Amino acid sequence: MTTLKEFEDALREQGMHMALAILQRLRERDRTKRSVTPARRIAGRKMTPELARRILELHATTEMTQQEIAFELSVNQGRVNEVIKRGKWLDAKPDAPEAVARDKAKARMRSQSGSKRREAPENRPGSSSSRKSPGPKPSPQAQLLLGDL
Repeated sequence: MTTLKEFEDALREQGMHMALAILQRLRERDRTKRSVTPARRIAGRKMTPELARRILELHATTEMTQQEIAFELSVNQGRVNEVIKRGKWLDAKPDAPEAVARDKAKARMRSQSGSKRREAPENRPGSSSSRKSPGPKPSPQAQLLLGDL
């Protein structure tokens, strides 16, 4: 199946600048109609030994899937899997591998919360707005046609 990029390349090779201009105009119209949907992510609770034991209890006593358990307890499904398969978070030792990894991640997030995370996306080098090229300039005939769209 031909991709849109291949189609554009074929139009460019054939010198069909009017078709490219119409395609660009349609693309811009579609961009204005797009809406940003909010994430469906659930803010998870902190994993504790008590929560891990509750996960194991639900897994043993009910027919609930890992996904259902995760939704019920408001935790990430991957965490439920780790508790069931590997027994993670069952002890409250501060030197447990998952506790060490969590503390490192928290420290990393605190150190990055300064300039990098607060910078606006359009100001970053290499962002999508700085990579866009204006594309081929439509001919006067194409501009007349595009005015009707």
